[in-house]
Parts: sequence; C-alpha cells; structure tokens
Amino acid sequence: MAKVVVDADQLRRTVARMAHEIVERHADPRTVALVGIHTRGVPLAHRLAGLIEQFAGAKPDLGSVDIALYRDDVGVRRGPVPVVGDTVLDFPIEDRVVVLVDDVLFTGRTIRAAIDALLDFGRPPLVQLAVLVDRGHRELPIRPDYVGKNLPTARAERVAVHLAEIDGEDEILLEGGAR
Repeated sequence: MAKVVVDADQLRRTVARMAHEIVERHADPRTVALVGIHTRGVPLAHRLAGLIEQFAGAKPDLGSVDIALYRDDVGVRRGPVPVVGDTVLDFPIEDRVVVLVDDVLFTGRTIRAAIDALLDFGRPPLVQLAVLVDRGHRELPIRPDYVGKNLPTARAERVAVHLAEIDGEDEILLEGGAR
C-alpha cells in the first residue's frame, strides 16, 4: 500500500524553495555546478538550474554522475550487475562549488559513491548536497545542505519519488509498513 506524501504542486514548491536556498548561499550561479546523481537526481538538477536562472539571472553549470562502479555493495548484494551510465562533467570542477543532487537520502552510501566518482574528475573547493527527501537511517556521517522534505520513516518502508521526466507524474510516495 502506498500513500502520497507530496503531490505535484507541493513538489514544485519544494524544488523552488531549494533553488531559492542555493541562490541565497551562492549569489553568482556561475560559480556553482549542479551535478545530478543518476537516475532521478539528474532531472532534479535540471529543474533546480532552470529555477536558479529565473531567480538569479544566470544558470549554473549542469552535470551528471553515475555511481554504478563506485558502490560498496557491488558483488555483495544479490541481483543484476549494475548498468553503467554516463558521467558528464564538461566544465572544470576545480573552480566550482559542486552541489550533488539526489532524490532520496537514506543510508548515505549513494552519496559516498558519488563523492568518490566526482573526485576522480578533480578537487572542487566545496561539495554540497541537495536532496528532495531525507528519510533518515544514515549509516555514514553524511548530512545534506539543502533538504526539500524531512520524512521520518521506518527502515522497512520505502520512499518512491516519481518525476514527470521519468515516471510521467510528480509525486512522492511512502510504501510499506503500517502508518
């Protein structure tokens, strides 16, 4: 059973608030690079970039990172071998504040892998994290700088983010568990 916890209008407002927060911390968007983590972090980064351009008059650089080969559970978990996608960082990260963008922050292992992948391309002066949902249950000492929604969950529950670019609709669902 799934429960809608954020509808399309709420999601739109949440992403706009996150974009405003990034602009408040970084007055010149040209010094910022938004790097989406595949899969849903990529369209979120694009949405944030478009809003930042509206709010500040300049668009930050956009990139994407695939963490398939950097995961610490490859070969440990059962299931299919991860499909390796594209990492696109066609700007110098050494002189940009890099904001990693992802949909859900859970254990922190995805973010650790994304940082490892990013550092293979250079050493940015600052790396920040923007997540649409922080659901808790961290296994690593990772904390987001920009949070759309804090959503306390039971470990057995699942947070499903649906984005129009991938899923045809915008919503955040909480699945499983008794609530």
